Amino acid sequence: MTPALNFPPELLLLAQGIRVVFLDVDGVLTDGGLYFDETGESIKRFNALDGHGLKLLASTGITVAIITGRDSKPLRLRLAALGIEHVHYGIEDKRQAAEKTLKTLGFNWSQAAAMGDDWPDLAVLQQCALACAPPNAHAEVKAAADHVTQRCGGDGAVRELCDLLLIAAGRYAKLLQDAER
Repeated sequence: MTPALNFPPELLLLAQGIRVVFLDVDGVLTDGGLYFDETGESIKRFNALDGHGLKLLASTGITVAIITGRDSKPLRLRLAALGIEHVHYGIEDKRQAAEKTLKTLGFNWSQAAAMGDDWPDLAVLQQCALACAPPNAHAEVKAAADHVTQRCGGDGAVRELCDLLLIAAGRYAKLLQDAER
């Protein structure tokens, strides 16, 4: 099967050599809505396409790191189920958290991509080799992004970024072929 996905060559060049991806949660891995049950516990909706994309990245050696201003039990459960180890909860200074992760992993900003949707994400997006935003992001974030996904946050935007990175790394076609068996 020939892959159906296609990205512009200049975007693929930016995505080459990415070793770590920083993701925000609300508005990126979720739709950005804040849902609470009658006890005040937050409820989150995640997209299975995003989850599978993150697992594909991990299988190819690309590290996923989450930096979020919030914390919740549903979020912790979802990230644990995905096997994501590098997570920073309740963070205001996202750049500092990203720098700590880069140092821990032995990577630098030229090996990093990020996806965010609001002003707290800008400091990380502006440092990365590849900055992405979903179309439901704030206008300033979209202006700072190298790529605005077609899909919205919580609706496959992260999967689109994962697919881009896998294609740029030359791993997508083989993974697709393996899935057909």
